[in-house]
Amino acid sequence: MQSFDGGRRFVLAALGAFALACGMPATAQDPGVSMAKTAALEWLVIADRKDAAGTYKAAAQRFRDQITADRWAEAMKQVQDQFGAVSERTFVGAKPVEPQKGDPQGTFMLVGFRTEFAKRKSGQETVTLERESDGKWRVVGYLMQ
Repeated sequence: MQSFDGGRRFVLAALGAFALACGMPATAQDPGVSMAKTAALEWLVIADRKDAAGTYKAAAQRFRDQITADRWAEAMKQVQDQFGAVSERTFVGAKPVEPQKGDPQGTFMLVGFRTEFAKRKSGQETVTLERESDGKWRVVGYLMQ
């Protein structure tokens, strides 16, 4: 399991993997889910281009506070080299997550994808997003497995 989470391992990323394993429901009728899904896909398109600087810039402030741009670029390259390019990505579902005591506080959404990579035919991606004060969803965690 490879995790990009801004340096600190958020419990939210682990919850995302658990939610995917349990069959995360796709609740597209919820406008928050639709907006978070769109934000996740837009960020993943940047990541698919291997644009570490672009993903870093597009990530949430919480993400950027936890890891430097250079360290992020190194981690992203290492994992992308290991998995290979994305050949197919299918939306699995999205689920809001209520932080527990001791977790980072905010409004979070987990968005899951079943993903086929060049070097791993059966994989999953979980993107954890936070709704920031401007109302936009931005990435705070990324898990590939």
